[in-house]
Amino acid sequence: MCGITGLLNIDGRPVSEELLVKMTDSISHRGPDGEGVWIERNVGLGHRRLSVIDIGDGGKQPMHSNDKRWILTYNGEIYNYKELKLELINKGFNFKTRTDTEVVLNSLINWGTDAISKFNGMFAFALWDRLEQKLLIARDRYGIKPIYYAFQDNKFLFGSEQKTILSDSDFRRTLNKPALLEYCTFQNIFTDQVLLNDIKLLPGGCYGTLNLTNQSSLNIVNYWDYSFREPEEKLDKQEYVNELNSLFKRAVKNQLVSDVEIGSYLSGGIDSGSISAVASTEIPFLKTFTCGFDLSSASGIELGFDERNKAEEMSAIFNTEHYEIVLKAGDMERCLSDLAHHLEEPRVGQSYPNYYSAKLASKFVKVVLSGSGGDELFGGYPWRYYRAANCQSFENYIDEYYLYWQRLLSNKELKKVFSPISNEVKDVWTRDIFKSIFKNHKNTLSSPEDFINHSLYFEAKTFLHGLFIVEDKLSMAHGLENRVPFMDNDLVDFAMKCPINLKLNNLSNVLKIDENESVSKKNLFFRKTNDGKQILREAMRKIVPESITSAEKKGFSSPDSSWFRGQSISFVKENLLNRNACLYNYLDFESVNSLIDEHIAGKKNRRLFIWSMLNLEAWMKKNL
Repeated sequence: MCGITGLLNIDGRPVSEELLVKMTDSISHRGPDGEGVWIERNVGLGHRRLSVIDIGDGGKQPMHSNDKRWILTYNGEIYNYKELKLELINKGFNFKTRTDTEVVLNSLINWGTDAISKFNGMFAFALWDRLEQKLLIARDRYGIKPIYYAFQDNKFLFGSEQKTILSDSDFRRTLNKPALLEYCTFQNIFTDQVLLNDIKLLPGGCYGTLNLTNQSSLNIVNYWDYSFREPEEKLDKQEYVNELNSLFKRAVKNQLVSDVEIGSYLSGGIDSGSISAVASTEIPFLKTFTCGFDLSSASGIELGFDERNKAEEMSAIFNTEHYEIVLKAGDMERCLSDLAHHLEEPRVGQSYPNYYSAKLASKFVKVVLSGSGGDELFGGYPWRYYRAANCQSFENYIDEYYLYWQRLLSNKELKKVFSPISNEVKDVWTRDIFKSIFKNHKNTLSSPEDFINHSLYFEAKTFLHGLFIVEDKLSMAHGLENRVPFMDNDLVDFAMKCPINLKLNNLSNVLKIDENESVSKKNLFFRKTNDGKQILREAMRKIVPESITSAEKKGFSSPDSSWFRGQSISFVKENLLNRNACLYNYLDFESVNSLIDEHIAGKKNRRLFIWSMLNLEAWMKKNL
């Protein structure tokens, strides 16, 4: 796992070695074990290395092909690289190293861009063809590893993080106000935009090409996409359970390839618990890590946010070497500046617990396994999908689901909060942005299952992608590689064609709801339950305790709702109830503070909004 960067001067000017080294050094945290740069006239590539496979000098990058035509800078892990290597050897390729980097390089030489679909893993890379003067950049199917790019002043800059681009002192930083509106609607950015103008994020499942002989823009190709659908012919339930059990175990074991020690997160839920269970059969005394919370000042639903007891129970069963960290209210305040620096762009959720979890794990291992993807693939949020199960048409579905996914501000609230810059965002319609997610998911919507599969598609493309961005940035901030076994290609393919009635139990009950019933009665079906992921629960019962497989779904969240009214209230007031805050160069002070006052007074839970404003303020101080 590493960090990549590069620079092309489109007008032919020679690349500055000083600038390229500066760009590469800006992501030294991603690769503390080595560095390298390559320059030829107006093209330069940079690399920082975190040694995981073939930890000697064999994995040094940028890597040259044997004939010196192609140069590769690569970040990722390809778990099927040994199988691909055998294919390439049979085709006459010779290998000098044991790295997956050399396999990626020779695969691209042999199969061209078709090789990208053969890779089972997570990656972002750039390949320069010296003969054709052509650059190829690509991300993995799911967008686990990021790659940003920008055009400015006849320069094309790219890298694993925006820091590489911003290392150019000539790069002009201005706020992307439409992207800010998008974030303040969804607590996420669904498009390829970021909060700075001219920088874009290459979408997951895409590659881009830039030919300096006849192009001045990046040609982007979508080579893969999710396709959740009901199977035409359904198998017996037990066949699905058996296949899932086999695919899951194989996925975890495939991702244990490493020349350094591997650990696992163990949150107390079924996803990380199942991964730790399988990994512990292969790695004696597997190191596991849990983040808990001080709940002494919490109340209500937040009293269930700490899952250390369940994690400790599983650690004892799996015989792991277990480590825990307990977060208090002040920990968010202490890390916010560093978190904004590393995260670079606010994304989904309250991400500082991820920062501390990665910091803990990095003290003991270089690689950690994470349970991300289990919910999105197997229906872990039924209270979300059920809101759309009774829709009558696609447009009706968009209306219903769009309203639910306005995580921070409603349309009415957006109008007030963005009044100072209303003219500059008047053409941004977030409902249209929401709808555009489905432009490639063409399944006919004729049944409740179809609408729910649409919801699974939406969450994989947006919510899960946002989680991957957060996990990548905050793990690599500590020089830690984060692997996600649920995103094995074969396991994802299985999940996408798995029938909805094997993922959700209560669908038939939801469909019987009378729309004239009281809101409270309907809400019985829209609450957090132990529904969802039914087939995963059944497949894992032999390796994970019943208390885990039958437990209610709980997200990884801190008790900030209470903290923002209690121990952290001074921090909130100092940063947000302050007319001199950077936020108020763009947002309306009175409107923002009215929403915060609602939370402090206990009228409405605005914890996500307050966290997002704190995060935005810290980001603006760093970047604008």
